[in-house]
Amino acid sequence: MPSSYNLPEIVKKEIDELVKSGYYSSKSDVVKDALRYMLSNKKNLRLAAAVGLYKKGEVTLGKAAEIADVSILEFKERLKEYGIKRIIEAESASKMDSAIEKIKSRYG
Repeated sequence: MPSSYNLPEIVKKEIDELVKSGYYSSKSDVVKDALRYMLSNKKNLRLAAAVGLYKKGEVTLGKAAEIADVSILEFKERLKEYGIKRIIEAESASKMDSAIEKIKSRYG
């Protein structure tokens, strides 16, 4: 679902000039490149985006860690700092229950 954003007139003109001068093929490419650059240079923004997506259940823990450009262990620590409980997916929970039952039957 496309979104639109209001930009100051001077920024719109700058974007137009970048396209006209041949640096970019479209206005969309200018915006995508600017966002990629911003996110690659501001780790806190990548982390905030990853935490938000994870919290909404839109990405897995591993994918969120990848977005944040940190290890899964470090991402778990960040979630703890934000006070966010980790989501255990149904399949993972089922596998965990199965493993617990195996352990109980072997040692219990």
